[in-house]
Amino acid sequence: MVQYLVAAISISIVYLYGCVGEIITEKSGHLNLGIPGIMCMGTFGGCFGVALYMNSLATQESAVWLFLILSSVIFAMLFAALGGLIYAFLTVSLKCNQNIVGLALTTFGKGFTDFFMGKINMDRFAWASKLFRKTLPFADKLGWFGELFLSHGILMYLGIAVAIAVAILLKKSKVGLNLRAIGENPATADAAGVNVNAYKYGAILLGAAIAGIGGLFYVMNYVGGSWENSGTIESFGWLAIALVIFCVWRPDLAILGSFIFGLLDAFISFSQVAFGISFTLAQKEIVKLLPYFVALVVLVVTSIIGKKETQPPACMENTGRRLLAVGRSFRRRVEGPERVARTSADKPAL
Repeated sequence: MVQYLVAAISISIVYLYGCVGEIITEKSGHLNLGIPGIMCMGTFGGCFGVALYMNSLATQESAVWLFLILSSVIFAMLFAALGGLIYAFLTVSLKCNQNIVGLALTTFGKGFTDFFMGKINMDRFAWASKLFRKTLPFADKLGWFGELFLSHGILMYLGIAVAIAVAILLKKSKVGLNLRAIGENPATADAAGVNVNAYKYGAILLGAAIAGIGGLFYVMNYVGGSWENSGTIESFGWLAIALVIFCVWRPDLAILGSFIFGLLDAFISFSQVAFGISFTLAQKEIVKLLPYFVALVVLVVTSIIGKKETQPPACMENTGRRLLAVGRSFRRRVEGPERVARTSADKPAL
């Protein structure tokens, strides 16, 4: 059971980084569906930083833990922030549709990562992964407590610290208040003297940079420095977006929510090892759908309750209207404006 919980905690950190990054972005009033692609770009950036440092050494044994971590995290954040910059420029400056840009960015980030990861020399990644997983020296002396809470690498504790720091920043600081005001009503925030575009750019870039660390964590901590393709990381990105709903847009609750998602993720492997239960392919896919189902249940419950603190930023409620407008624009080109006007008039507005 302890090993199951350890595995759940490890995989939950991937969700946590992606979720916290998306929360920051959504607090500015932007739904970034490009988070899966951004996490992929962060994966490449982090692995590029690892390769750059490890291959500069005469021997892999001479690697310094601190320099390795700093190099990889900085490059992961830079490449992920580049994806965030693309999204911010198109949606904030050029006012492009957020959903279309996000989906395009996910496709771009996935292809970008799959192509360039093949160019990286990963011969020393197994050794580098051991440094990423380096634990506290007294962890093995504390029994199950040490194995459960102290046997993880530095990026796990960094992820929890970032979630707590972001929660405090959003709730207690002037910067957080301004950002939340922009998410609720950007016109009012602008009238109050807040630089709306600067805050949106800052939130999107910071959110993307944090999400990018999640991809690095998956490769170097969870799978031991190996790489196959970006499909798995992309799926983590989509689940991270669902987790935002599950934790009702609160970074502190994202810590608990990501652990629950981690339990669901590790359930199949644990059941096979501990109880000898075998799952068919269809059953595995059903289990993988559980996090999405749970997120939908939470969304319905919070909508019924109707408390302000459990709702998304008011500015994001226009997403459905924007999608409808795009659909009507396309129909207008195909069917003609007169027919679209007649059919739209018969339907209730959102």
